[in-house]
Amino acid sequence: MRTFAFIDAANLFYGGEKSLGWKIDYRKLIRYLKEKYKAKKAFYYAGIELHGYCYSLLDNKPLNLEGLLTYLKRKLKDKSLSDDEIILIGKHIKRVKFYLKLKQFGYFLQLKPTKIYWEEGKPIKKANCDVDMTLDLVRYMANYQEALVLSGDGDFVRVLKYLQSKKRKIYILARGERSAKEIKQLAGSDFRDFHRLRSRIEFI
Repeated sequence: MRTFAFIDAANLFYGGEKSLGWKIDYRKLIRYLKEKYKAKKAFYYAGIELHGYCYSLLDNKPLNLEGLLTYLKRKLKDKSLSDDEIILIGKHIKRVKFYLKLKQFGYFLQLKPTKIYWEEGKPIKKANCDVDMTLDLVRYMANYQEALVLSGDGDFVRVLKYLQSKKRKIYILARGERSAKEIKQLAGSDFRDFHRLRSRIEFI
């Protein structure tokens, strides 16, 4: 039985170590997914800050992370930047390096540029990847018999029910406290609480 894993980073890892209470070793995580569930591929969905780097989803090609890293390092040398801007770009440089590590570990990165919306005069940053993940769950359906979904987002209920109707086995691996009750009901005994993996995938 061929298994593909689909990781909704915004849902599963929201708040990072501070929210989760412990730090994830992503090399251990992908190794666990391959050993426990025999996952052939692990897709990782997340947003990314571009700071003016030339890239569009209409380009129909993956974001060049190495090129973005070079661009951000060059931008960081701009003498006109404020202290806050320097800190922010430095933070995003670390994020790009993190994504490059994930790529080395074997994750298939599905990154979406972050967009800024204004609400009541305040900037709100969003990079909702739910549609992207839903599309991939359906378009790759012919290539897998089992889907391991790392998300407790209730927005996925309808597509997961559809996959079940097409005889696809669904496993949910998510944080219990951040999982919709409909997701838990849909998965039943195939729902796994992510916290129970701590001993297997914690970064030491």
